[in-house]
Amino acid sequence: MSLGTSAIAVLALTSAAGGQAASCRAVSPPYTVALVELYTSQGCSSCPPADRWLSKLGDAPARAVPLALHVAYWDTIGWKDPFARPEFNDRQQRLARRNRGGPYTPEVFVGATELADWSSPGRFAARVAATNARPAQAAIDLRARWVGAAAGGDPGARRLAVEVVWSADVSTREPELLLAAKRGGYVTDVQAGENRGERLRNDHVVRAWSGPFAAAPAPLQIELTVPDGSGEAALVAIVQEGSSGAVLQALELPLANCEGKR
Repeated sequence: MSLGTSAIAVLALTSAAGGQAASCRAVSPPYTVALVELYTSQGCSSCPPADRWLSKLGDAPARAVPLALHVAYWDTIGWKDPFARPEFNDRQQRLARRNRGGPYTPEVFVGATELADWSSPGRFAARVAATNARPAQAAIDLRARWVGAAAGGDPGARRLAVEVVWSADVSTREPELLLAAKRGGYVTDVQAGENRGERLRNDHVVRAWSGPFAAAPAPLQIELTVPDGSGEAALVAIVQEGSSGAVLQALELPLANCEGKR
């Protein structure tokens, strides 16, 4: 594999971070990490089993990175999902088209490829193992730190400063980067809709989403606003092929100890 990461960019990032205390860092491995995307909704009666299944994942983020992306198209039938975002509808539709199908909930993709039998432990483990067996087609060097409270809106929201150096194999068509911040431990008493009267727990919930960003020689430096939550947050970086949507690499950075100021 030939990666286009600039050594100058890597050195610049390392030097800049070296003068700042409490910086958190994660670097992607030489194999492909399996990105597990669950498309779900609190308004969907068949989704809670999938939500519980996803909650059990995450013990080995170096092998598989789970994300719960709550879609908004169930919000009109009685219960508005507080975690739903229209851009997750769009991403699911794109992945469904790539897999020659249509969107539904719950729907699971591993590395942008649908896994209809996700509830089978053997099938899921085999898909993750097959993904991990592939040499990485992208490299990610990710740093982040909490830098203060967000202005307005959610009083518990915080600002997260992010720096990323990344690259993709030279054969990749239109490589691009996506960033997601997720939290877990949410418990919701549903008052209406198909899950009325149920107490739902949601983990790995994507609360901030940014990108896509095109490849560039300099490190990407941005701030994300991450809503409040009871569970610990994690930052996820995803490199994909823009033309096809194929996921080339994923990387998770826990944020529990990423305190610090610029």
